[in-house]
Amino acid sequence: MVKVRTLNELQSALDKEMAWRIKEIGVFRVGARSSGTQRKPFIRAGVALLYAHWEGFIKNSSEIYLSYVESRALPYRDLKSCFVVFGLKGKINTLVESRKTFPNIEAMEFIFSKMNETAKLQINSAVNTESNLTSRVFSNIAGSLNIDTTPYETKFNLIDSSLVDRRNRVAHGEFLDIAGSDFDKLVVEIVDLMRLYKTDIENAASLESYKRVA
Repeated sequence: MVKVRTLNELQSALDKEMAWRIKEIGVFRVGARSSGTQRKPFIRAGVALLYAHWEGFIKNSSEIYLSYVESRALPYRDLKSCFVVFGLKGKINTLVESRKTFPNIEAMEFIFSKMNETAKLQINSAVNTESNLTSRVFSNIAGSLNIDTTPYETKFNLIDSSLVDRRNRVAHGEFLDIAGSDFDKLVVEIVDLMRLYKTDIENAASLESYKRVA
């Protein structure tokens, strides 16, 4: 992934990440509006593609944000806890999983000793969509970046039932009967969610929401 060091670079990276996806989705949106039975394959393939762009955008834009946060070169002590986890997850997992006293003590000592060091966020393994970006998984990812999921909650059923479930049916070769108009509405809703997430990341970066409050 390209390093993102400034707000302008963040904006540019997010714009590019969104633009090519919108263009590709648009091709299937036009195809779904065609007449006759030829539109049905466009709708089926379009549902799968729309899901792929939903998952891909959330993952990649989250990683772009983490790259920006890491580029601030702040010590762990100045970051909110959710970002510290990305850098020290291995040792934190030891605390969660180990029932032995000495490994836990060593892990805690290690964590305390790292607080003054420049944060390294292990970006490549930070964002896990579980290849099934349901509302639950999305909430976990957004929460890990300190992004409020309240504005998205009214769309959780849409994400799970109208997008993810339908995508899974297509992926498993099941019949999917969805009208062109319904597909068009789904596209609008999901793209709006992607744009909202993009705006939330831009605002979080601009407002330095990743910093621990003194």
